[in-house]
Amino acid sequence: MSLTPIDTALEQLVPLLPLITEQESVLLEQATGRVLAGDCVSPIDVPPHRNSAMDGYALKSTDLGSENIQLKITQRIAAGEVGQQLKSGEAARIFTGAPVPEGADAVVMQENCKVNGDVLSVQQQHVQSGGNLRQAGDDIQAGALMLAKGHRLKPQDIGLLASIGLESVSVTRRLRVSLLTTGDELVQPGTKLEAGQIYNSNYFTLHALLKGLQVEVARLWHSCG
Repeated sequence: MSLTPIDTALEQLVPLLPLITEQESVLLEQATGRVLAGDCVSPIDVPPHRNSAMDGYALKSTDLGSENIQLKITQRIAAGEVGQQLKSGEAARIFTGAPVPEGADAVVMQENCKVNGDVLSVQQQHVQSGGNLRQAGDDIQAGALMLAKGHRLKPQDIGLLASIGLESVSVTRRLRVSLLTTGDELVQPGTKLEAGQIYNSNYFTLHALLKGLQVEVARLWHSCG
């Protein structure tokens, strides 16, 4: 009698397995390896606001229509801060990731600027509207599908979900599996080997593999004879 090929056995067994429909909510720190119970859609834009792509100076591009224009530096905006509306003839010292103030439509990198006190001179010949700006939603737009139902979560997925503000996620209940090992010669590690006995190593290998797949191992069954 020949053994059943593994692919054939799977084709026969998989349709007989019950479909898991139970769901639970888990914190992101506990979600690696779990399977999404539903689609994950972003509730926000990422980034959530216009921001500077580099360290430099935010300004109105139309203020630079002629040579030797000098602008007054009126504020300093670091990442996490919100500046005041920029008026014509003004510039704002700005750092990478900081929100670009209203009234500004471009950022000039600091290497292309000359500063004397609170007076800014731009050394760059052409400054286009939108230059060195990242618009709201450039990376992710609100309503975009991030991960689909049935996706097994990987470490990089956890970071993605955190970036859209999720603290927890809905996943399907873990599979519950009982392990069965057989053999008169098998004993558990930690006990003394008698003549003809060996340790039950296969159980621990299978247990570790199942745990790595986020499977709940219900119990160990061992049959002798």
